[in-house]
Amino acid sequence: MGSGAGERGWAEWRPLLFPFLLPLFFCAALSEQIRYRIPEEMPEGSVVGNLAKDLGFSVHELPTRNLRVSSEKPYFTVSAESGELLVSSRLDREQICGKKPACALEFEAVAENPLNFYHVNVEVEDINDHTPKFTQEFFELQISESTKSGTRFILGCAHDADIGTNSLQNYQLSPNDHFSLVKKEKLDGNKYLELVLKTPLDREEQNSYRLTLTALDFGDPSLSSTAQIQILVTDANDNPPVFSQELYRVGLLENVLPGTTVLQVMATDQDEGVNAEITFSFTEAGQITEFELNSNTGEITVLNTLDFEEVKEYSIVLEARDGGGMIAQSTVEIEVLDVNDNVPEVIFQSLPDLIMEDTKVGTHIALLKTRDKDSGQNGEIICVLEDDVPFKILASSRNTYKLVTDGVLDREQTPEYNVTVTATDRGKPPLSSSSSFTLHIGDVNDNVPVFEQTSFVVHVAENNPPGASIAQVSASDPDLGPNGHVSYSIVASDLEPRALWSYVSVSAQSGAVFAQRAFDHEQLRAFELTLQARDQGSPALGANVSLRVLVGDRNDNAPRVLYPALGPDGSALFDTVPHAAQPGYLVTKVVAVDADSGHNAWLSYHVLQASEPGLFSLGLRTGEVRTARALGDRDAARQRLLVAVRDGGQPPLSATATLHLVFADSLQDVLPDLSDRPAPSDPQAELQFYLVVALALISVLFLLAVILAVALRLRQSSSPGAWGCLQPGLCVKSGPVAPPNYSEGTLPYSYDLCVAHTGKAEFNFLKCNEQLSSGQDILFNDSSGALFPLCNSSESASHQQAPPNTDWRFSQAQRPGTSGSQNGDETGTWPNNQFDTEMLQAMILASASEAADGSSTLGGGAGTMGLSARYGPQFTLQHVPDYRQNVYIPGSNATLTNAAGKRDGKAPAGGNGNKKKSGKKEKK
Repeated sequence: MGSGAGERGWAEWRPLLFPFLLPLFFCAALSEQIRYRIPEEMPEGSVVGNLAKDLGFSVHELPTRNLRVSSEKPYFTVSAESGELLVSSRLDREQICGKKPACALEFEAVAENPLNFYHVNVEVEDINDHTPKFTQEFFELQISESTKSGTRFILGCAHDADIGTNSLQNYQLSPNDHFSLVKKEKLDGNKYLELVLKTPLDREEQNSYRLTLTALDFGDPSLSSTAQIQILVTDANDNPPVFSQELYRVGLLENVLPGTTVLQVMATDQDEGVNAEITFSFTEAGQITEFELNSNTGEITVLNTLDFEEVKEYSIVLEARDGGGMIAQSTVEIEVLDVNDNVPEVIFQSLPDLIMEDTKVGTHIALLKTRDKDSGQNGEIICVLEDDVPFKILASSRNTYKLVTDGVLDREQTPEYNVTVTATDRGKPPLSSSSSFTLHIGDVNDNVPVFEQTSFVVHVAENNPPGASIAQVSASDPDLGPNGHVSYSIVASDLEPRALWSYVSVSAQSGAVFAQRAFDHEQLRAFELTLQARDQGSPALGANVSLRVLVGDRNDNAPRVLYPALGPDGSALFDTVPHAAQPGYLVTKVVAVDADSGHNAWLSYHVLQASEPGLFSLGLRTGEVRTARALGDRDAARQRLLVAVRDGGQPPLSATATLHLVFADSLQDVLPDLSDRPAPSDPQAELQFYLVVALALISVLFLLAVILAVALRLRQSSSPGAWGCLQPGLCVKSGPVAPPNYSEGTLPYSYDLCVAHTGKAEFNFLKCNEQLSSGQDILFNDSSGALFPLCNSSESASHQQAPPNTDWRFSQAQRPGTSGSQNGDETGTWPNNQFDTEMLQAMILASASEAADGSSTLGGGAGTMGLSARYGPQFTLQHVPDYRQNVYIPGSNATLTNAAGKRDGKAPAGGNGNKKKSGKKEKK
């Protein structure tokens, strides 16, 4: 029956809603109420109507729109599959609306994606489900036999909770000859019954009557109830009591205290004696619980606390009965006046847990309702938002509000908002209440990763280990989760794309930049990378930064001697010096370059070995070889200089060059000696050989003696700890160590010795296990076999080296050193051996041969530095690679040049600058 009534109600409203509004103003129709009409007491699950269809939603939209009902009491629900509005709880119209002529339930339907609200009105129709009921099922009346015809007696009424035709409509009295019914209506509109005496009574004939009173409604089917009337005929009591007013009206505030007097009623009776004694009572005393009546005085007082929100008006029927049993009635209407005693409430409905930070301004966020049980101004509510939040409240309907966004949301600045809504009524004094909820802001990828610096510069020394971290870049992203997870990559570089990954790589997680290979400052001094930090959002955001890598120089290149150089066949060249050369005469110049830069390429020149130590000087920075004094008679005609070229690095690297100088005014003077003299044996080489053999024998004998002494000592000692020296790990194997970065002519040795721990050290040995540096000894050998240590004072002092045996010590003339460094305490000259005579003879023969051909002169051409004597006039300095730009000579503005015949600003004398090879390769 409920379903049929719902369809009938929908059919009545359909012509009003859809033919005119829906096709033309669909959007406007959504803002109006959707109305349905159903009967009460429909079973749960009954269909009220298809709400989704009426709102214009298709079936496939229902899962995403999440259509639901927002109401304080769950009378209805929406089917998620069909979108139909269903009954979810009992609908009792009398319980919901009471006696109201129209009973309608209003609520909101909420749809998401996008969020919107729709007002729905369901009118509940009455059905005849209540039977009329009398307040009491038995009435007793005492009527005097002297009562005249037409006298009226008030009877109790029946009540029907239904309305309209289903409510109480008629009364019927059982047939009799003396009484009839008359329906009366009070001033307040309520109806009541009066029993009218049609004919006089005679107690002697019949002293009682029993009548049946029936109450009927017009429902379908009609319902009824009955009450019994017992009439007792008494002796005469001619005058009934009379109230001073037929209707009493009074207003009473709801906050009055119990015991307060409401009013006092008055009634009189013209009879005398017992018939004039009047008592007052409530006709429905069992239902009146808020008031109390004094039966003797007629004073009505408040018994319990009143509440305007529960009962707004009381209608009480009073009865005055005299001693003779005659009754009079009067009605007291008490109006309860409202007092602002109820605090307004805020009820949140459809409240989301999370909103995204890119939500547009004006988007509906939540639905809220206000409620105040007071009436009038006491029930009028004003809603406001506390604090400064990017939201605002819009009134949707009566006591219904929408919370919408009113500003831009930024989760990185404010991840959540504590929204407080305050409701205030218009009462005096006004009452208010606040309700709060936390609204979390969801993250979107709206922040680009930001690097700590706008650009990075990294200094990396060359020869770095491959795989080492050379830089660290970091970018921050305030977003959350994948939106804030930053990865790093290389997107551009000034290196070749194919070579880029062989140089550097970057960790995608940490931003650490790693070198994939050892850098070489001489090949690559700087390069630039473009790094990108990119988050994992959708779409992903990224930022770029430049990283410039500067490769610093290390001293990893030894100096390279360009001049003097060996000939193509390996023979050494020589320079001629005239006998008349004065002190300061420029003999030749050592030219060297270093591939390093800065201090590592700052070259210095040192004399390691000289035939005559005081005869020549060497420029520390220029490499120029000049005569330090005039040539003496005892000076050999052939001189040999061993020059070391060191750079300024730490540790320094060096190279050696050998200069062969011949004193002769003309080349013909020395050529016969160089060609006829047999090659003598090199005493220096022989001395070096014997020295090495002797040192090896002494070392072996010493080791045997030490081992024997230790063995004897341990044999005598009972302590097993004395053998600790011979345990593995305490001795280091000895052997020569040759550093790889030193030029030809060096001879390093390294000895390690382990002895037993004694109270006093008896031996001191030189220990050199590391690669030679600026503080280590560099031993050079040449054809003469001399050894030349290069040690600084600190290293020598730290080792406390014992002085060598005197039997193999060099004389002062044989000791190497820089030009002019000899103190002259000892005298001696480099021995003129047979090799000198052979070289001079070779020079004379070669000159004589060229003179016979007429194609040469004794002196070299201008700018040849004597090279024409060896290679011919066509070979000049222009055939030598120009390394002048790589040579840095601090403290001098001189440059390498091949200017013709200029040394010390004067022309060479007597064949100056002529170079000849010795005719035999120099002994190694």
